[in-house]
Amino acid sequence: MQKPQQVAEKVIASVEKVIVGKHDEVQLTLLALLCQGHLLIEDVPGVGKTMLAKSIARSIGCTFRRIQFTPDMLPSDVTGVSVFNQKTREFEFRPGPVMAQIVLTDEINRATPKTQSALLECMEGRQVTVDGTTYPMARPFLVLATQNPIEYEGTFPLPEAQLDRFMMRISLGYPDPEDEITMMDSQQYVHPVEKIGQVVDAEELLEAQEAVKDIYIDDSIKEYIVAVVGETRKHPDVYLGASPRGSLALYKTSQARAAILGRDYVIPDD
Repeated sequence: MQKPQQVAEKVIASVEKVIVGKHDEVQLTLLALLCQGHLLIEDVPGVGKTMLAKSIARSIGCTFRRIQFTPDMLPSDVTGVSVFNQKTREFEFRPGPVMAQIVLTDEINRATPKTQSALLECMEGRQVTVDGTTYPMARPFLVLATQNPIEYEGTFPLPEAQLDRFMMRISLGYPDPEDEITMMDSQQYVHPVEKIGQVVDAEELLEAQEAVKDIYIDDSIKEYIVAVVGETRKHPDVYLGASPRGSLALYKTSQARAAILGRDYVIPDD
């Protein structure tokens, strides 16, 4: 399992030049990327959510777009729109920002449910349908959506059915005092995200994604995953237990974690 491990080590080392002191969070983001999943980051403004997405895109040479959600945003503002070209007398598709490879959707809960659904359709189906024509998304494709957990006025909270589409929900949190001082020093003259370059290409990442699928999972581990998920459905303090999609997410992320640690098999700790 050299390929996923080498890709992970290179990307994590590159991203940590920008995101200081958040190794676990950076690793979880990369796990989602290797599993072809999506990530919901719930945190206060200014802790580095945009920089996390941008530094990952730069490290793997992928296109990056940021969408700032507002209540007046329409689904076509996300997916794109067909425009009539008077010269050719035909409709031309103008792709929206979601057609990038790494997409940061800022404050997803500020958009209306209709616009949220348009984005979540792109995430699940990995395609966009505009005026009856379907356009596939570029690969690799990762959505990092953010929510501000403090301000709820004028927001449309994501329902459980839509939250279920995200493979992980993480929080970056505030940095330690030492890490915050390191950040100040690193940004004295130029932001470190401007200095990092491509460390792997998209083709290498796609190969790593395929290699992760070959990681062996014993039947006893599969039973363990199902048992863990099953307990969330029975526990009296859990409003809604994990769905079968949650079992699949645990299955895939355990494979990815084993791969980036250099193993070709999964253990319960994964």
